[in-house]
Amino acid sequence: MGEITPELRAAAARSARLPDAELAAECDLEFFTAGGPGGQHRNKTETGVRLRHRPTGFVAQATERRSQLQNRDAALERLRARLAAAAYVPKKRKKTRPSAGAKRRRIEAKKRQGEKKRERRDFE
Repeated sequence: MGEITPELRAAAARSARLPDAELAAECDLEFFTAGGPGGQHRNKTETGVRLRHRPTGFVAQATERRSQLQNRDAALERLRARLAAAAYVPKKRKKTRPSAGAKRRRIEAKKRQGEKKRERRDFE
């Protein structure tokens, strides 16, 4: 997904605060064959869970468990984390300038370092 618009951010913030049952009601739930290690329990049953959040379009899926219920809970937690990340508004950066004392200390440190290097060069 591209840039997060203010509308998408507001929808994500609203949905992130919902209880699990209401958040799950806003999602399309899809079950699929998970595959991978776990044998017949994973390869023949539809234990993989994919949640598609309709208001934002975010997708979360879980396939690591052999239980559909546990995978649904894991996918819901991942979706909630994704919504919280999308709802986060970074603070505006305030430009700062170094003080006169900080500038002076930096210049003095550079001069001391240069003197050390000059002494090493002249010594050889």
